[in-house]
Amino acid sequence: MFAVALLAAVVLFGTLGYMVIEGWSAWDAFYMSAITITTVGYREVHELSFYGQVWTVLLLFSGVGSTLYVFTLLATVVVEGGLPLRLQKRRQAKMLTLIKDHFIVCGYGRIGSIIAAQLQQHNVPFVVIERDPARLQAAMMDGLLAVQADASHEDVLKRVGIDNARGLIAAVGTDAENVYTVLSARVLRPDLFIVGRAESEDATRKLMRAGANRVVSPYQIGAVHMAQTAIRPAVVDFMTLATSSDNLELAMEEITVLPTSSLVSKSLLDANLRQRFGVIVVAIQRQDRRMDFNPEPDTAILAGDKLVVLGRPHSLRRLEVEAAE
Repeated sequence: MFAVALLAAVVLFGTLGYMVIEGWSAWDAFYMSAITITTVGYREVHELSFYGQVWTVLLLFSGVGSTLYVFTLLATVVVEGGLPLRLQKRRQAKMLTLIKDHFIVCGYGRIGSIIAAQLQQHNVPFVVIERDPARLQAAMMDGLLAVQADASHEDVLKRVGIDNARGLIAAVGTDAENVYTVLSARVLRPDLFIVGRAESEDATRKLMRAGANRVVSPYQIGAVHMAQTAIRPAVVDFMTLATSSDNLELAMEEITVLPTSSLVSKSLLDANLRQRFGVIVVAIQRQDRRMDFNPEPDTAILAGDKLVVLGRPHSLRRLEVEAAE
């Protein structure tokens, strides 16, 4: 503000000076001041007297210095990120009002960044909540929609669209923060699907009591995976191949059967999924979360069932369409 006021004062005094010294009109005096300060090199508006020439010299020294000072400050604001940061915040605020059917990822540390990468690979919309400025900057540099805040606060969860969210993943630094985050989310959305990260058995129990639908311990899963790799490497290789989003030949997917689907009340034999779609039904998860592995051909498909199927990606997409129609 000071720089702009300084430049305006120089232009004003230059204009008044020409009006007083040369007796010019306000517009001619302003025009002469403008071309003098900006050093564009146009001809003089009128012939200048000796005192007019002196005033022009003074205006050149003071005006050019003021102009350079103002434009240097403006360039500094742009280069150092002040303007882009404001524009980015405005764009993010608009995106937060439009996003829906998304996941809320709480935390962008080692675990949270991997979760975000997986969601990106599957083209699933999500927003990141991170309290640490350095991690938030890393998320934004990765092109993610991210908010710097405490995920355990209810007003923050409302701001990132928890009312329209598909689910929440609590992966912040400590068990206590994850418990508070899950509890706050469950209070706001009793029907929300919530996954919590735990580092201990005690934290697992507390997260379940707080309202988490699933609790994952990265250390336990990592240790089990390493043991299984040592004991059954071929099985682990197959599961990795089937669940990798980079694999274009084979994929394992979870497909929900909606009540309006033509598959409802049909047996697996009658649905003829293998012949029609070229997929294998590995398991069926019922609405009570009971898992029916390797179901028999006469097993009925019910509304709300989740079919765990194995097949080519394009075949899975066709089956997903029929399960929804």
